[in-house]
Amino acid sequence: MQPVAHPIGVLLVDDHQTMLWGLSRLIDGEHPRMKVVGTARCCEDAVATSASLAPDVIVLDLDLDGHCALEILPKLVSNEVSRVVVLTAEREQRTLDLAVLHGARGVMRKDAPAQQVIDSIERVYNGELCVDAQSIGRVFYELTAVKKPQKADPEASRRASLTQKEREIINTVVAGSGASNKALAAKLFVTEHTLRNHLTSIYQKLGVSNRLELYIYAVKHQLDAVQH
Repeated sequence: MQPVAHPIGVLLVDDHQTMLWGLSRLIDGEHPRMKVVGTARCCEDAVATSASLAPDVIVLDLDLDGHCALEILPKLVSNEVSRVVVLTAEREQRTLDLAVLHGARGVMRKDAPAQQVIDSIERVYNGELCVDAQSIGRVFYELTAVKKPQKADPEASRRASLTQKEREIINTVVAGSGASNKALAAKLFVTEHTLRNHLTSIYQKLGVSNRLELYIYAVKHQLDAVQH
């Protein structure tokens, strides 16, 4: 590896304090090659901290206290400086592919060896992609394939059961960039209690259990694109 002119500034985003502590020790142990410049434990803090620090590399968990960090990925890389390495326990391949489509330059699982994490941060900083060849192939195909007419969708009856208000809530959740329930309720002009009731109904109808799963379902079935 080429020596860097200045330490690679790394922002760590994870909702588990122990994980943040371990990653901080690991990365600061690589000084002067790299150093931790900040940490965040939720989507809102990640967006704000990234905007103020413009770190070189952001190590991002996808599930932040039940909120989907896929929502904020485009914002994290919008400064044209920061690059994202996803470090997650998520094993659903579609979710990992979506992370790449949303702008991640690297995707790793949390059981990866420590040295692999360090190498990935440096490689992504140097402009490389740290994504397995199969994922790159799927993402490239999705970006270039001609869309074919969809076959009968077994999920159609689930989606058809949604009310207009529930569809509006789904659109707001997907566009919410990891916002809290309080912020979402304010956008929808409802109370948090009413929002929670609506979300419970939506989860039951679609067979999901939290906002992360709802986000993935909505993107996969293009619920966020439905206009009325």
